[in-house]
Amino acid sequence: VQLQASGGGLVQPGGFLRLSCAASGYTFADYPIVWFRQATGEEREGVSGISRSGNITRYADSVKGRFTISRDNARNTVYLQMNSLKPEDTGVYYCAAGMMITDQGRLQEHGMKYWGKGTQVTVSS
Repeated sequence: VQLQASGGGLVQPGGFLRLSCAASGYTFADYPIVWFRQATGEEREGVSGISRSGNITRYADSVKGRFTISRDNARNTVYLQMNSLKPEDTGVYYCAAGMMITDQGRLQEHGMKYWGKGTQVTVSS
């Protein structure tokens, strides 16, 4: 099983990036996908999640209205469109497959079965 996150980079505040998470080695449509991020010195947090069919999405309050998650089951890929980026969006972004569980509105890690290596996003002028 492999989850490959890509699309990170350096962008100025107010800019945009689109992350991709390409999956292989399992039946892609069997699991929701969740994006997490981790800033240096901080705990990893859930950013956005999408159900198996794509009809249910979840977002952290900090990214609502700026980020959009989508998936293409024919291409085994999930996308995270990130607009109006802020310096506080900086971190390593990971995608994970598993159960999409929220607790008080926050996406949880413990339901995840497969994890990919992250991609660095840096928002700075």
